Amino acid sequence: MKGVRLHIKGNWGQFRRPETNNNPLSHDFITKTALIGMIGAVLGKDRIKMKPLFPILSKDLKYGIQINNEVKKQSWGFTFRSVSNAWEKSPKQMEIIRNPDYTVMLCLLDNAIETSKEIFTEFVRNCKGGKSCYEPVLGLHNCPAEIEFIEEGSFEYVTEGTFSTKGFVSNKHKLEDLGIDGIRIGFDKVPTYQNDDFWNLPDEYVSVIYTSGNREITVSGEHFVFNHDSKWCLI
Repeated sequence: MKGVRLHIKGNWGQFRRPETNNNPLSHDFITKTALIGMIGAVLGKDRIKMKPLFPILSKDLKYGIQINNEVKKQSWGFTFRSVSNAWEKSPKQMEIIRNPDYTVMLCLLDNAIETSKEIFTEFVRNCKGGKSCYEPVLGLHNCPAEIEFIEEGSFEYVTEGTFSTKGFVSNKHKLEDLGIDGIRIGFDKVPTYQNDDFWNLPDEYVSVIYTSGNREITVSGEHFVFNHDSKWCLI
């Protein structure tokens, strides 16, 4: 399976949890659906063009994340216009991630349709050349993202085995070793599928455990090996 390793970072990020509309909280790191939206921005596909592509790319792509620094959040106050009255304003608090910094692994499944293959190829080409049609963002339009191409290659799927990784793992994996004593781990439940109404299907969320700051954990279960070297959980 084709794959690519990217470095994505920015000063701020916000990946809204849909169950927290009034005072939005953020997932701890970039979600798969947010990454697909970023792919659309790089390729210059607007909301109308992306609408039918979200369910396709959700199925044909898998991703993994390594969080390169500690997850730090803070609340910001924003002023939103009320839907009922365009002139009525109300301040809201929003949870923002400070200095998000990720190593992102993106995998194209072998059985992907031709549309997904073309999008993946064009996206990788643009990343190599440092090109983007629209400004990529980390969830919000006032949170611009920097995308750096690191390397491309291939993923090999392994059905079962013990492996160490700096990326997240799912709740289907069995924890074997936390490595460093006192290591901090985080928990999140992230969307992996968005339909053509821009709705993240509730039964397509995956619970994950992650480390940060370049730390490893050892688990057993299915995984993917990139370029015969690093090992990842991809969802």
